Amino acid sequence: MAKVMVSMPDELLARIDVQAASEHATRSGYLQRLAERELAQEQAERGARVAELLGEPVSLGGDAAKLIREDRESH
Repeated sequence: MAKVMVSMPDELLARIDVQAASEHATRSGYLQRLAERELAQEQAERGARVAELLGEPVSLGGDAAKLIREDRESH
């Protein structure tokens, strides 16, 4: 697994650490989950826009119950 170095404001990092701790996750695990969820959502939205432009039925894909559960767990 690759390691990366990123820069961000101290206040944002503190908020990330608080949220990760509240979920009993590591900082890396928490950020990885957020990135994966954000990228999946962007891909689904992009696919829906393309389908709409092509006049195809729009589906954001995925399991609705799973997406709702993940959203609830993230709060």
